[in-house]
Amino acid sequence: MTAGTELSDGGSVLDEKRLQTAVDLVIPVYNEEKGLEGAVRYLDAYLRRLPYDATITIADNASNDGTWLIAERLADELPRVRAIHLDEKGRGRALKAAWSTSQAEVVGYMDVDLSTDLRALAPLLAPLLSGHSDLAIGTRLAHGSRIQRGPKRDLLSKGYNLLLHTVLAARFTDAQCGFKAIRRDVAEQLLPLVEDDSWFFDTELLVLASEAGLRIHEVPVDWVDDPDSRVDIAATVKEDVRGVARLLRGLVSGRIDLREVVSTGSPTAVPEARKKGLPEQLVTFAAIGVMSTLAYLVLYLLLRVSVGAQAANLVALLVTAVANTAANRRLTFGISRRQGIVKHHAAGLIAFGLGLGLTSGSLAALHAAAPGAAHTTELVVLFAANATATLLRFVILRWVMHFRG
Repeated sequence: MTAGTELSDGGSVLDEKRLQTAVDLVIPVYNEEKGLEGAVRYLDAYLRRLPYDATITIADNASNDGTWLIAERLADELPRVRAIHLDEKGRGRALKAAWSTSQAEVVGYMDVDLSTDLRALAPLLAPLLSGHSDLAIGTRLAHGSRIQRGPKRDLLSKGYNLLLHTVLAARFTDAQCGFKAIRRDVAEQLLPLVEDDSWFFDTELLVLASEAGLRIHEVPVDWVDDPDSRVDIAATVKEDVRGVARLLRGLVSGRIDLREVVSTGSPTAVPEARKKGLPEQLVTFAAIGVMSTLAYLVLYLLLRVSVGAQAANLVALLVTAVANTAANRRLTFGISRRQGIVKHHAAGLIAFGLGLGLTSGSLAALHAAAPGAAHTTELVVLFAANATATLLRFVILRWVMHFRG
């Protein structure tokens, strides 16, 4: 048995196998002595069919059974396999260690149970190796995916991804599928920014990539749930919610700075739209504001038929506020990239809150002074309040998008 080298965060890399291959696939494991050898040998045989060289890295998360002994033996027997051992648990910690010690052009990972059909592997890797995309993920929630799992886990997965879409403006469909790959040069930029070392690692990596405007390729997969999964669902949900809140704070406050993260694989970049001066911005913003206000009033009247004034005002204002922010990003401030979208929509929601306070307060004052006020009177009051809210919206959005974007 050859000696290993120390990792910076504890543990070792067996044989210093840093093969100059196209792909390095990591299998993070913790106490997997029963299924590890079969999974690695099956994957090793499958990789021989691919038209490029590939390495398998077994990343042992401080196992206390025979997992590391099996990993050492497989690394000795199979030329494509290397093994690393970490002294602390954590899937994110294992992936960081494995990817940072790899010399492959593309690095990725999959779960040891091989729940994802390997026929999706070539479509996952192709856009990364060609330079078309920066990250690639398997998705169980896109059209064309075929999955077998219980309704509880399916509901949790869909609910979690809905949370990411709502709070963090994520566009990818499945954050948690254990079947992902990334260009190593892109990983080198993102990994120092990823704080989580456990199960939230995947989500954080994807959200940062999405927020930085990187290309994320999705591959529908055939996936079978592992009945022997040891994931603590309740603890994972709590950890994920805390992670989402931490990410939101970091992105909105600017603590997480993604301005230096760029797509290195694509030979060309879409040029940013020409920045408009203040007079042009005011004209465009005013035009969007007029359209938003008209849409708001129409939606308010439609809703007012069946719900109360305050409820109609809340829904109409929220819908038009989101659309207004998106339109102003693109048309007023010339921002076509995704970078900063979370911060921008957060600013839009702050403006929404101020607008809601102004319009709701105006309605409350009107109904207190004239309980039987007609709908046309409500509209006049709301129009004035909305105009004031629009001015505040411009100041807030311009400050965030123009000076901080």
